[in-house]
Amino acid sequence: MRAMEVDEPRPVAERPLRLTERPLPEPGPGELRVRVEVCGVCRTDLHVVEGDLGVRRPHVIPGHEVVGRVEALGAGVSEPSPVERVGVAWLHRSCGQCRFCVRGDENLCLKPTFTGWDCDGGYAEAVVAPAEFVHRLPEDADPTQLAPLLCAGVIGYRAWVRSRVKPGGRLGLFGFGGSAHIVLQIARHHGCRVYVASRGGRHQALAREMGADWVGDSTEPMPDRLDGAILFAPVGTLVPPALEALDRGATLAVAGIHLSEIPALDYARHLFQERQLVSVTANTRGDARALLRLAEEIPIRPHTRSYPLERANEALLDLAEDRIQGAAVLEVDT
Repeated sequence: MRAMEVDEPRPVAERPLRLTERPLPEPGPGELRVRVEVCGVCRTDLHVVEGDLGVRRPHVIPGHEVVGRVEALGAGVSEPSPVERVGVAWLHRSCGQCRFCVRGDENLCLKPTFTGWDCDGGYAEAVVAPAEFVHRLPEDADPTQLAPLLCAGVIGYRAWVRSRVKPGGRLGLFGFGGSAHIVLQIARHHGCRVYVASRGGRHQALAREMGADWVGDSTEPMPDRLDGAILFAPVGTLVPPALEALDRGATLAVAGIHLSEIPALDYARHLFQERQLVSVTANTRGDARALLRLAEEIPIRPHTRSYPLERANEALLDLAEDRIQGAAVLEVDT
């Protein structure tokens, strides 16, 4: 099969991914093989290929927003059945036994594995995953619309929940990429006013087009106090102004897996009056199921830009340099 693997982690401008031929992976007990239709391109992939996330599997195949069809079943697997459309997401497997898994917080598992980091992902014609960790997807949907939901959407949904914004409230979004443009649709579905702080004209233009109530640069003060906010940009210097924009009792949720250093916080300006700073760590399968149901109800329509598999380096570079409105998707077998 064709696959794009990490030759050696390095800046994406140096093209760290190389096209290679691999044998088709065989599913083991409890696993299935998925023939990949498309795979979304996520900022976490960028952290993997550039080495921000330490190497766990040399020459790993990135990609964890995988949409495809079940092709082969391992021992003990009876469903999903062959040809069914499924999604393979970031959480490859949790241990199911640690104190966090037992209480239902598998996103905090002590021994998790992740797709496209610990094991090969979807920048390939096929991928193997545990049957219990794939997600059934609508058969009649455009696969390029489904792919961004599997990480950008799920993480955005969890960040939305962690921000504690109630229906009709005021939500701030700092950074406006793949996750944020999905959360904006969720927030508007719940009657919220949405304030977007983002650099770059194309991102601001998309936010306005999608109905944001206010759009500006992160250096500009918000016109209203926020009932909650989400930081999507991996920029620690945005934490203080985002906290300062919060109303009393409001929460800032930091959604990234990687964040640059946060400057010193002033208690009175940034945290007093019960303002909160919380992180978002991975997601549970329950989060994914909830988001996928909501995506059909609203419905959520991601803005996407497609690339062929062999141009994965270009897609990641465009992502790194903020040239993508919405989300990038690799077309593998559509």
